[in-house]
Amino acid sequence: MVHANIMPITKQLIAPCGMNCAICAAYLREKNKCPGCLFKNKNKPASCVYCLIKKCPKRLRNGWAYCFHCDTCPCDRLEHIDKRYRAHYHMSMLENLKYIKHKGMRAFLADQRKKWTCKKCGGTICCHNGLCYSCQLDVLKAKKRKYRWKE
Repeated sequence: MVHANIMPITKQLIAPCGMNCAICAAYLREKNKCPGCLFKNKNKPASCVYCLIKKCPKRLRNGWAYCFHCDTCPCDRLEHIDKRYRAHYHMSMLENLKYIKHKGMRAFLADQRKKWTCKKCGGTICCHNGLCYSCQLDVLKAKKRKYRWKE
């Protein structure tokens, strides 16, 4: 059985900050219209369009795909968002960047698929709320705070 929200295994969905866009609520909600942070596209969620990390002039000037190439990594912006994601969303951009840097993209993507694939149906678990967007949409719709793991 093929599910609409099975996480694609592509490096294009790994943002410069280390975010795996395939597990983002905005990406999952928009039925995978966004091609990822590394591409220009009119379908991007506002949070991605205005992202200052993605638009970092130093990264763009040097042609770096990921922040870990920078000698000032992590910058204040990356540390701030990483702290928020560790506290609320059970993931870390900095950990993701370290994993990619030391073990490579292929190993990282395999690890992400294992970590964020629903054991019940094979769909994708969202990092923002811990719910599978294939088999737990009814739970998500009933939640008051859609972007938290617990009420």
